[in-house]
Amino acid sequence: MRYCEVRIKDMPKLKIRWQRLVDEAQRTCPRCGGTEKEIEQACLKLKEALKPLNIEVVFIKEELRMEDFKKAPLESNKIWIAGRDIEEWLGAKTGQSPCCDLCGDSECRTVEIADNVYETIPSSLIIKAGLIAAAEFLPVITPFNTTVTTIRREKT
Repeated sequence: MRYCEVRIKDMPKLKIRWQRLVDEAQRTCPRCGGTEKEIEQACLKLKEALKPLNIEVVFIKEELRMEDFKKAPLESNKIWIAGRDIEEWLGAKTGQSPCCDLCGDSECRTVEIADNVYETIPSSLIIKAGLIAAAEFLPVITPFNTTVTTIRREKT
């Protein structure tokens, strides 16, 4: 597991968790490799955008072993933001398509939005989902300048 974070006391944390196939030789497929670059870019941009709002972005990268991948290939290249699948934040669907030699006969995860199918998840979609999720951390200010704070719980 890898964390890219700067801890600032008492800041709400927007957790972005990504899981991808990694074989015994520490290789991953091109689809996951592309998403890795995109998610790292997205995390940097989200950190910059959310810092003035005192929301900390935490990126967690996890490995899915080959034996687990063979049982559930759609668990690879999966992104959760604040405990929810990226598809939920974006009103998207999970799809699947053939990938590469490393993945074998398994069809790997895609994200489908309207008529678009994404094998590598673009940073723009990750940023969009992250901003939607981060909005839930913001307090509601009433007309009488009183703050209403809600406790938001991540799905597990």
